[in-house]
Amino acid sequence: MIIIDDLTFRMEGRLLFDAARAIVPEGHRVGLLGRNGTGKTTLFKLITGELAPEGGSVSVPKGRRIGHVAQEAPGGPVSLLETVLAADTERASLLARRETESDGIALAEIEHRLLEIDAHAAPSRAATILSGLGFSTEAQARPCSEFSGGWRMRVALAAVLFADPDILLLDEPTNYLDLEGTIWLESYLKTTRRTVLLISHDRDLLNSVAQSILHLEDRKLTLYTGRYDQFEETRAQRLALQEASRKKQEAARAHMQDFVDRFRYKASKARQAQSRLKALAKMAPIAAVIERRVAPFHLPSPQEIAPPLLALDDVSVGYAPGQPVLSHLDFRLDADDRIALLGANGNGKSTFAKLIADKLKAGTGRLSRAPKLKVGYFAQHQLDELRPEETPVWHLARLMPKATETDLRKRLGAFGFGIDLADTPCGKLSGGEKARLLIALAAFDAPHVLILDEPTNHLDIDSRAALAEALNDYSGAVILISHDRHLIDASVDRLWLVAGGRITAYDGDLDDYRRHVLSGGKAAAAPAPKPQLSPAEQRRLAAEKRAQVAPLKKAADQAEKLVTGLQAKLAGIEASLSDPAVYEGDGARGLALQQERGAVQRDLAAAEERWLAALEVYEAAKEAVEA
Repeated sequence: MIIIDDLTFRMEGRLLFDAARAIVPEGHRVGLLGRNGTGKTTLFKLITGELAPEGGSVSVPKGRRIGHVAQEAPGGPVSLLETVLAADTERASLLARRETESDGIALAEIEHRLLEIDAHAAPSRAATILSGLGFSTEAQARPCSEFSGGWRMRVALAAVLFADPDILLLDEPTNYLDLEGTIWLESYLKTTRRTVLLISHDRDLLNSVAQSILHLEDRKLTLYTGRYDQFEETRAQRLALQEASRKKQEAARAHMQDFVDRFRYKASKARQAQSRLKALAKMAPIAAVIERRVAPFHLPSPQEIAPPLLALDDVSVGYAPGQPVLSHLDFRLDADDRIALLGANGNGKSTFAKLIADKLKAGTGRLSRAPKLKVGYFAQHQLDELRPEETPVWHLARLMPKATETDLRKRLGAFGFGIDLADTPCGKLSGGEKARLLIALAAFDAPHVLILDEPTNHLDIDSRAALAEALNDYSGAVILISHDRHLIDASVDRLWLVAGGRITAYDGDLDDYRRHVLSGGKAAAAPAPKPQLSPAEQRRLAAEKRAQVAPLKKAADQAEKLVTGLQAKLAGIEASLSDPAVYEGDGARGLALQQERGAVQRDLAAAEERWLAALEVYEAAKEAVEA
């Protein structure tokens, strides 16, 4: 159990917690949510005792072991398996004592305790955890120093899970995991009986693991029973009730104040007026609901170019001559392709992304690019490549040397960078703000292909939803590598599996893939092989299929444009009706606008029905020809 009582705490003069209270029940799995910078990680430090409260208290029952992933990744010559085994300090201490103990009774006590904690099964359990997080048996025997920082953070996570603490604190544990590792971690956490406090912006993970949501907002903590989707619904209802109560209270206050103003000096009503004054003074005002919307992402759509955007004919790619990471790549990429790459880290997803982004050259085979093709590329490692002393304006100016400052700021404003952020050195931006800047830089030239390699690691849930919405509005091709299943489900329509040095279409959805991962990969990971066609025959067949559905796609696009136009027209009418000047005089202008609004609303409803019908026909035809 974690008890937070009347907690007050400031960080660098900024109040993060103000008389905050909450209780996390024993053995409960709780998701800790809040906007970036509100104090979630600080709360973890208060729980572990790394920081001391300014007021109030944060307490856990005496003797409870608290586990959290250290910020510094393990390194050195010790193997991964030994590093994880060392996390069980009691076992390590007992084994060390056994080597030097000479007293028979003490030695028997040591052996008895080792038996109680099942120490002999520890290597097997540690290996299972490492395997679930993506380390092969061969990799587990290698020293930590041979792995990159991201992989070593996985080892740190494995060590904490292996130690099996009474209270497990996890701060964005999936940031260093691929989709496969995320699926395994989700399954692992669902089976634990320990108390878990989980900071995450992955709504699928929260929906699957969390039994309650602890929400940090306005320096207060509120515990909501249920998973993330239930939290969203309950909180929306609470905010709506709060706003309704506030309006009702304001009306009551206005009514009382009007009575007081009219009768406070009239002898027969003076007593009643004084009573109402006292009532007004006692009436605690209900705070207005302030809806904090995240800034949208604006991904400019490219100009159309003749298909295909890219065509690969028996291409191989790697980092050393004669040592390809991927081979026999035969496919084409078109403007309407929305593809997510599946497969464990190290199988070549990022290698493929670099090939398409022209960061790597094909080793063998033929890769054709459409003339004037532009590719936008985002990858997590680019966060470290931003110049810390330069502002977002300067970073964008380097790509748009002829643009005016107004144009630069307008472009940054479309990605949520107001005047203050646009002029802030990148070294002082948060991880989420840096990610937004990099996505803006990747998309600044309206690319025909947008490649996003783990774009969500530093984005909160609302920003991830905004990114998914922007990807759906974007008209170019998308190649997505992400462990966020919600983003994949919301923004792509094709899954490709990268495994065994090949890329193949995955015949299934993410639920199928989850079952495949948890079964140890024994389920069919890809569809049964089809008769082999030559690259020329494949291109011809693909062209014929696209030709069959092209008229239907055009009809759906035209229907969508009509809907968009009517929506814009309706918005203009609504804006005009909100202008008080429209109702001056005889009000004829206002009446005419209201009638026009009704007509446009009817047209819009009919247009939306036609659009949905056309889209349904197009999707069905497209699915049929791809079968």
